[in-house]
Amino acid sequence: MVLVTDSEFVAGIRNSDEAAFENVFRSYYERLCNYANTMLYDVDEAEEVVQNMFLALWEQRDSIEIHTSVKSYLYRAVHNSCLNRIKHNKVKQMHGEHVRYNTESSIEGTSQMVIGKELEQQINAAIESMPQQCRTVFVLSRFENLTYAEIAEQLEISIKTVDKHMVKALKILRERLKEYLPLLLWLLINKN
Repeated sequence: MVLVTDSEFVAGIRNSDEAAFENVFRSYYERLCNYANTMLYDVDEAEEVVQNMFLALWEQRDSIEIHTSVKSYLYRAVHNSCLNRIKHNKVKQMHGEHVRYNTESSIEGTSQMVIGKELEQQINAAIESMPQQCRTVFVLSRFENLTYAEIAEQLEISIKTVDKHMVKALKILRERLKEYLPLLLWLLINKN
């Protein structure tokens, strides 16, 4: 395996040089998986994070800008992906507990329980259908109550980009849940 310099890698990947990309992939994949596993404590999830990072790197090769070493760039990308995964898992867990608590304490009867679970599944499916960055912004805003400025700082994007992601997320939710609006209103009316 021939190691390439950082500038050769960046130039190679921009020119869709699969050999340069594969060389870097093979050089760093195992180490990055081990690093991700130290954060996630799950080998499969760590491998998925690293694979997704390399996939995104390849898909965005035309616009890639690496201002540090390739090694630093890859480790930072995996680190950020792991943090996002941890936060996403935490939010999903908190959301699940919140929904379970509200479902158990407020929905009476078998038919209402079934309707509540169906609605919960539809909401979760709508959230999961969002593009990753859009979903991350939505979750940080709605479930972690971060301001747009805090989200922008944490994700290293502009506030305007955060706003665009939120508009897109809310549009997706409205579109995916429009058939369930009467059901949601019925559940709210019959809550007490």
